[in-house]
Amino acid sequence: MSRPGGRVAAGLAALALVVAGCGQGGNVSTVDVMGTATAAPTGSVVDGKVIFTIDGVPDVVATVASGLATPWGIDFLPDGRGVVTERDSGRVLLVTPPEVPGHGGTSDQEGEVVEIGRIPETAPGGEAGLLGVAVSPGFATDGLIYFYVTTDEDNRVVRARLDGDDLGATEPILTGIPDGRIHDGGRLAFGPDGFLYVSTGEIGDDQLARDRSSMAGKILRITADGEPAPGNPFGDAVWSWGHRNVQGLAFDDKGLLWASEFGDSKADELNRIVPGQDYGWPVVEGTGGPAKYSRPALTWSTDEASPSGLAHAGGYLWMAALNGERLWRIKVADGQVSDPTAYFSAKGGNGDYGRLRTVVRAPDGRLWLSTSNEDGRGDPGAEDDRILLIEP
Repeated sequence: MSRPGGRVAAGLAALALVVAGCGQGGNVSTVDVMGTATAAPTGSVVDGKVIFTIDGVPDVVATVASGLATPWGIDFLPDGRGVVTERDSGRVLLVTPPEVPGHGGTSDQEGEVVEIGRIPETAPGGEAGLLGVAVSPGFATDGLIYFYVTTDEDNRVVRARLDGDDLGATEPILTGIPDGRIHDGGRLAFGPDGFLYVSTGEIGDDQLARDRSSMAGKILRITADGEPAPGNPFGDAVWSWGHRNVQGLAFDDKGLLWASEFGDSKADELNRIVPGQDYGWPVVEGTGGPAKYSRPALTWSTDEASPSGLAHAGGYLWMAALNGERLWRIKVADGQVSDPTAYFSAKGGNGDYGRLRTVVRAPDGRLWLSTSNEDGRGDPGAEDDRILLIEP
């Protein structure tokens, strides 16, 4: 079942770090990381690149938008404007970012927010509704935007053409994904191979994750028209299976796919995704279990995470935490992860923003980070929900 949110103590307890071959037969070593990890230097963004400085602390340099209603998905048009979905309203927003000087500058100005349409199929309830969004890699010529949406019948992937500031009618390209009031997955990401990756949840029915014929509790890989992508391991849309509720997808600079996943009561996970691998739910949660199941690269206690969005920027994975109410930064190199460090938690003293849903790398190299305090489980402030602009 889903874990409730609310303000929680943000102590950094033991983390179990597992550097593994992700089911590929490599040796496994376990490292316990105790207390607060020391941050390596990060930096400022100049011309879309991270320029390293000495403080090593990501900063909130502006509010991109405020007063939103449970923003869920964010992706970017080629011109740098963000496409944002609202889970419960079904609205699709086009957000122009505020101007912020480089080298540590800040801004009190917010960006411009324009509603460009609604996804009429949206049937919100619980965790369901209008979820992920992905802009077509060929947007400059096809104008297409893809959405993951819960309807009265199923979860599905639809697409629509953006003409100026008007979103056209939706076209379903993948239907029949099981839906429920919890654990609907919902993240979309185009990979470097040009195919669309789709995360799904097991909707509270554990055995769907074990059912290879079901699209629930899986990561799917499809063409832009919704067909199983060539080279998929089982000849259908399934790329990996045995998942509980994958909420974040990100490709690193080597083209490797990473996924953040809700556990139940024992451990939340960061996994490196290998095609055809079984990630073990509900037989295994966190580390341990038979060797035939892929083991997580990193785990957290459930009060530190409830991991949602995932992004790659500046040599790190960045993971937004709902119940944990913090942003995790994780060093990634050559298929391995290390040095998890938390930011923006109340205890950390650098900002209390509540539940954090989605983090994405903007075209200028900065991060957009959305709150999720209006989702029925948070403690919303006067400006919530917000999208924060982060200098990484």
